[in-house]
Formats: sequence, structure tokens, C-alpha cells
Amino acid sequence: MSALLDKLRRRPLWQVCGLGLATGLVMSVPLAQRHPLAGWWGLGIGDVVVLGQDAGGSNTDTIFTLRLQPGSTRITQIPRDSYINPDGFGAMKINGLLRRGGPEAVERELTRLMNRPIRHHVVVSLQTLPLLADLVGGIEVDVPKRLYYVDRSQDLVIDLQPGRQVLSGKALEGFLRWRNDGRGDFGRLERQQLALKGLVNRLRQPQNLLKLPVLLGVVRSQVTSDLNPIQMAGLAAGLISTDLDAKRLEARPFSRGGISYLETTWPN
Repeated sequence: MSALLDKLRRRPLWQVCGLGLATGLVMSVPLAQRHPLAGWWGLGIGDVVVLGQDAGGSNTDTIFTLRLQPGSTRITQIPRDSYINPDGFGAMKINGLLRRGGPEAVERELTRLMNRPIRHHVVVSLQTLPLLADLVGGIEVDVPKRLYYVDRSQDLVIDLQPGRQVLSGKALEGFLRWRNDGRGDFGRLERQQLALKGLVNRLRQPQNLLKLPVLLGVVRSQVTSDLNPIQMAGLAAGLISTDLDAKRLEARPFSRGGISYLETTWPN
């Protein structure tokens, strides 16, 4: 924690001021039934695509769009094995587009497929969620069933009992990485949604609101984004102060050329 505070002290003054502004706004949220600045969150940035990279950085394990609205934050999860055929790249799974074309290519393709402009991106390490969970004392999730898996080559041991419990560190990482239930992408998306909601609930606790500048510093050190620090702070404030409306796009498996894909139903 002291190392993170040292990083924050070395940040330019305008970044520190932005973090402080967001902290003050968020701290006032519990004092009102409806925050007077609810329409301000996010500074009108529109839809943002969030891309979670795997440990090697070669593929995108997590893809969702996020839009802040008055009173709610809308999250749309996109199956990573969704079949796409973007101009200039050819047929592929959407989880490979970031590596081949960068975040701007993902923005363009999702703008076309989702029939609404995706103007910004956040590329984040998949280690960020467990890291944030550690800083807020773990997050509560309802583990749906016994999860057990060992892969010594990846230094991965997943050993979780079913039921509601607080997860952090390696336990949370295992919960998110589990994929041996025969449900593939669909099971992973459900667990990501549970973990994200658990994190937001934890951040709303008064003792964690006080940590917001430190938490934002952690996020900034783990992400690449075209959003400036004040916009990132606005996103954080919006997530904490609004209801979370998360859903995933429907999809069905199919095979083409010996490769398994998901045919995803994109919004009209």
C-alpha cells in the first residue's frame, strides 16, 4: 500500500486534483437518495469498451461495453469467441482483434455490430480485479458449485466450496479463470458478472470510499486508455453511485473450417 501511495505522490498536480474531485463527489453520494450530479458522471463520453487481457497479452479474455446513464450503469458483456469478419482482417474470433488491430479496430467493429458509437476504450490486465479486491478486503460472491482444478504448469490451483463467501487474491483469480464446467464462455461471463457486482458493492462501503484515490491510482497503473484521469474518475464515481445493469449478448456455438465460434446476436 505504501508503494502505491508513493506512486500517487509522484503524479502531476492536475491528476491528483482530478482524483480529489472525484473522491469528493463520491463521498457525497450516500447523503442523498439521488445524487444531484447523477447526469454528470462520465462527462458525456458515451459507450466505452473494456478489454481484459490474459496473462500473456495475446488474447482478450474479457470484453464488455459500459455506458453511464442517470441512475444506472449499463454493461453489455460480449462473448470472446464471437465470430466477426472485420474489414482488413478477415474472419476471426473477436478476442483476437485487439492483438491484430489495436483498440481502435475493436471500437470500429463494435460500433458497426452494436449499431451505436463506441468512442473510447480501456485495456486492462486481468490481474486488476483481484488486486482491487485485495485492497477492499475481498469481495462477496455466491460460488454456484464445487470448483476444483489443478494445473501445475500454470501455477494454478482452484479449490472452492459452493456458497456465499468473501474471495480475494488467488481464490478470486481461480473463480474467474475456472472453465471446466462444459459451459465455456457462458459460465465465465456469469462469474465475471458476479465478481464485478461484488466489487461495486464493496466499493460503496464508507471505509472503501475513503480509499478511492489509492484505488484509482492502482487502476491507472494497470490500464491503457484514451480517457483522461478526470474521465476515469467519473467512470469510477458513476459505477459506485448508480445501479448496475449487466447483461450478456445471446450466442450459439457453430463450427467453420474446423474452428469453433459463437454466432452472437448483436443489437439491432
